[in-house]
Amino acid sequence: MTLAGKRVAVLAEANFEDLELWYPLLRLKEAGAEIFVVGTGSSDTYVGKHGVPVKVDAEADTVGAAQFDAVIVPGGWAPDRLRRYPSVLRLVKEADEQGKVIGSICHGPSVLISAQILKGRTITCVKAIKDDVINAGANYVDKEVVRDGNLVTSRTPDDLPAWGAALVAAIAEGPARA
Repeated sequence: MTLAGKRVAVLAEANFEDLELWYPLLRLKEAGAEIFVVGTGSSDTYVGKHGVPVKVDAEADTVGAAQFDAVIVPGGWAPDRLRRYPSVLRLVKEADEQGKVIGSICHGPSVLISAQILKGRTITCVKAIKDDVINAGANYVDKEVVRDGNLVTSRTPDDLPAWGAALVAAIAEGPARA
């Protein structure tokens, strides 16, 4: 399955879970997607929890959802920082409103909570934020990957192969209304 011509924003901030950023970035790039690492503007390079850096291509306040076919929200501790930036929340909310694929793993749904896009949706996440997801109005399920319309969520690095395959399939299908 090819993603040629598709553009994907991968959100980044300090202390991202290295595998949860790099695996989808490389998997989607390998499938032909054009990848843009989008940061908050606090730095031009962010370092993951395990020391692997990623260079930013754009800041969230300089891009819009219309420029992308998908937005990826990796986990780790970065989502707690990402959710503090109105430009990040705007990008995620716009992407959802436009039916763009939003991939989120581990603690990544924290950003979806703050963007207020989870009410009535079914997702998964790391168990540590399960109660937060439920309190945001989502239906939590404990599965390696869950797809609800344009949302594609997973729990932990162990789920990366299933999540990567689901992301490729969802992006290849194109926008869908949630």
